[in-house]
Amino acid sequence: MVFSSVTFLFFFLPAVIVLYYVTPRVGRNALLLAASLLFYTWGTGWLVVALVASIGANYVLGLRVEQAVTRGDVRRARVVLSVAVLMNVGLLAWFKYANFAVHTTNAALSASNQSPIPWSDVILPIGISFYTFHSLSYLIDIYRGVARHLQNPLDFALYITFFPQLVAGPIVRFHEIREQLVQRIETSSAFAGGVYRFIHGLGKKVLIADSVAHVANAVFATPTAQLNTGTALLGVTAYTVQLYFDFSGYSDMALGMAQMFGIRLPENFNRPYASRSITEFWRRWHMSLSRWFRDYLYIPLGGNRGSSLATYRNLVIVFLIVGFWHGANWTFLLWGAYHGVLLLVERLLGIGRDPSHVGRDLIGQTRTVLLVMFGWILFRSPDLGYAAGFIQALIRPALQLPLNVRIAVGPLELICLGFGVASVLLPRDWVTGVKLQRAGSWRLRALRLATVGMVFPVALVFVISGTFSPFLYFQF
Repeated sequence: MVFSSVTFLFFFLPAVIVLYYVTPRVGRNALLLAASLLFYTWGTGWLVVALVASIGANYVLGLRVEQAVTRGDVRRARVVLSVAVLMNVGLLAWFKYANFAVHTTNAALSASNQSPIPWSDVILPIGISFYTFHSLSYLIDIYRGVARHLQNPLDFALYITFFPQLVAGPIVRFHEIREQLVQRIETSSAFAGGVYRFIHGLGKKVLIADSVAHVANAVFATPTAQLNTGTALLGVTAYTVQLYFDFSGYSDMALGMAQMFGIRLPENFNRPYASRSITEFWRRWHMSLSRWFRDYLYIPLGGNRGSSLATYRNLVIVFLIVGFWHGANWTFLLWGAYHGVLLLVERLLGIGRDPSHVGRDLIGQTRTVLLVMFGWILFRSPDLGYAAGFIQALIRPALQLPLNVRIAVGPLELICLGFGVASVLLPRDWVTGVKLQRAGSWRLRALRLATVGMVFPVALVFVISGTFSPFLYFQF
């Protein structure tokens, strides 16, 4: 069940909203928890067992950490935290990377004419990368004393399973949301703002991302020998638009739904393609992931407090892990390394340190978008061989499109692609979803009405007449 499906839009979400507001306040978290577990089970079946087991173990370990911290037993707290981190990382590694490790080993064994390791692929639970990071945030925040352990296990379970952000974020650090899990106030104005934000995200997903996906998928399904400069540029441009509108659309829908229930989630995007440097890009793209790695990995490694060499080392480590977090594939690892190297180069050259300067640098924005697009080739390619062939096609001068790509490029796809590209030209501080959520002026109220009156009906038509299209970040 995805947010843009008929089942979710017409049955699941309306039912949960009605039940939530007729349920006494003391039972609302339990209602949301039940709905979240149903939502997850609908898509994963028995794999919900792994989620429930993780919740139970982390709740107990979090309690043990706080008990040790309260007694002043730092050593005990550190030991329990270490066990908890190893457990969570081990669970993530098993489900997400075991297949990759065995397949890589078997490829090496095959190359040396040795028998492969017998293996049945492990099924990857949806959203495990996200709920593992939530669990780690909970444990580390308790250990650091920046948030208290939740006394009610249902409140903790809701933090992990809350369905708007369960399978693809935003990644909510525990201290950001703890008090809202215990006590919150729902208002009609906040509910309305959440509805507008949700509709905006729905439009981004089903009108723009899904339409442009036809072009991106057709190009990246074409053998690299048949690609040329024109086709490759069209494909990577389409994917650049698709990925942003798909993932930011999901985030808009998640933030909007959460606000309908009185919960404020952190923003996840801030016009990333308006960035004037890669450094700024990572302050605007998937911001909740950047903040998580900054707080729980980069700073504990030493951040930029040591020598320049130590800072560069820390950046490389973080971005190698960022890349591998996205998927068990050499393409993701290389993509992370690519961005890590770009950040090192910018730091060496002093690029991106002064936001007031880079904000006036049109050349910087163009350079940044092109560098990001080049990285998306690695991100989208199924393997390194395809990525290398795709990059070679960029310097194979020709504009003739293969037949399968010509079929995919219709008037609707071109209009949506043009709209997505043109959105880069919006003022860099204009974030439409946030504006809709916090509308105050008559212009913004008019934009709200246009969103409801135009975007929503058309989006519903697309949903009803379309085919199943999962969000891209579900695979991570």
